[in-house]
Amino acid sequence: MTEATASKATEPTTDSAKSKLELHDEIIETEHVAHIAGGDVAYKATTGRIVMKDEEGKAKAAIFFIAYTRTGIDDLRRRPIIFSFNGGPGASSVWLHLGLLGPRRVLAGDAGAPLPPPYQLVDNEYSLLDLADIVFIDPVSTGYSRPAPGEEAKQFHGLEPDIESVGEFIRLYVTRYKRWASPKFLAGESYGTTRAAGLAGYLQSKHGMYLNGLLLISTVLNFQTLEFEVGNELPYVLFLPTYTATAWYHQRLAADLQADLQKAIREAADFAAGAYAHALFQGSALPPAAHAEMVRQVARYTGLSEAYVEATNLRIEILRFCKELLRDQRRTVGRLDSRFTGMGRDAAGEQPDNDPSYTAIQGAYSSAMNAYVREELNFASDLPYAVLTGLYENWDYSKHQNKYVDVSETLRAAITQNPFLQIFVANGYYDLATPFFATEYTINHLHLEPALQANVHMTYYAAGHMMYVHAGSLAQLRTDMTAFLHAALSPLRGER
Repeated sequence: MTEATASKATEPTTDSAKSKLELHDEIIETEHVAHIAGGDVAYKATTGRIVMKDEEGKAKAAIFFIAYTRTGIDDLRRRPIIFSFNGGPGASSVWLHLGLLGPRRVLAGDAGAPLPPPYQLVDNEYSLLDLADIVFIDPVSTGYSRPAPGEEAKQFHGLEPDIESVGEFIRLYVTRYKRWASPKFLAGESYGTTRAAGLAGYLQSKHGMYLNGLLLISTVLNFQTLEFEVGNELPYVLFLPTYTATAWYHQRLAADLQADLQKAIREAADFAAGAYAHALFQGSALPPAAHAEMVRQVARYTGLSEAYVEATNLRIEILRFCKELLRDQRRTVGRLDSRFTGMGRDAAGEQPDNDPSYTAIQGAYSSAMNAYVREELNFASDLPYAVLTGLYENWDYSKHQNKYVDVSETLRAAITQNPFLQIFVANGYYDLATPFFATEYTINHLHLEPALQANVHMTYYAAGHMMYVHAGSLAQLRTDMTAFLHAALSPLRGER
């Protein structure tokens, strides 16, 4: 059980008219003990908002963060530190914080076993705090992070400005808390992996801050792999193995495929990258006999009817799949995690009414975070804690007009220039937001030199986008990430 002691910095703060006009740092420190990896870990939690200023001293924004530092460490130069954030764009860091990495986690339930509100926080025995200090960052307009009075929020809402503002926070934190000499890692989920790859290049080139590793959870670096648009055949190929895994989970495949998930996935991947990709490439030039055979094969690997596959012209868009797979049961499957099922107003239509894998856990993470910050970390604010906003709808990609956003080249360059940079990539078999085959495609097209290809470590889990909601995957993530950190830090120990 975590126990908090008295605040060390200032008393819990509330937003007042004065604080809104005179933006200032708000920092609260508390002491705790958590049970992690079979032992008790004592740590300090630093919670608050740091005012970000330009070089003329003008306040631009206040960024909210929660940092956990293990106490009793004599030499911080040897103590790794992880900077963590989620994605969206427009997501706070609550998911990785209370689901995977932080010293406390929320019990939210899992597919087929939801838990009712109110929700419980427990010590996270799978946290990495015993191995590394962790800083959770909420980008501007998420969590309690806000632009300064008179500053427009949209100046932070874009690929490059987001990387710059989060990068500046990291630089400032590392400077103020004397962590320049510490081994440094970034952990991102979903769009947070886009941000992490961009930050690896930005921090390296802008500040000479070389990182030791990236922890990428549910990865998207090249948006062409995910965008179902006319003329872009790639997503149809790259999503198909996840359609197969989903159909397997819901027992919609033929008996021979249903017998073994790994066999079904391997077959689907081979088919998708081979005969299926070749058929889509031919378009209307595909001969009728070949077209008919392709209809049968796509139906076989997706669990959909041949009539439906024929009607879609062999091209199954993600939300159509989520609506169609269990239509006869009047159920939809989740996008973030296709193990979850939901219900709509009716069983007709093209798309689900909502994502049941998100709505199943949204309440748990939102309510737990609001209670945790105020009651255990002693940080009080009357601002709403923005768990997930709609920033992605107006996110600025203006520098990428007429082309897909792609930070994979930034990552390749960062690894090439810093060959000690190690990459951990976690994939969920049931993730229809960032499918594992799309991630494999991106990684295989980094064009890293053979000597650097071993810098990328791929892992897989029998869950979805937030694979840590599945107990078995959470335990395996702890094991895999521990091994990754050990390997990434081995050069500092003189190991080869």
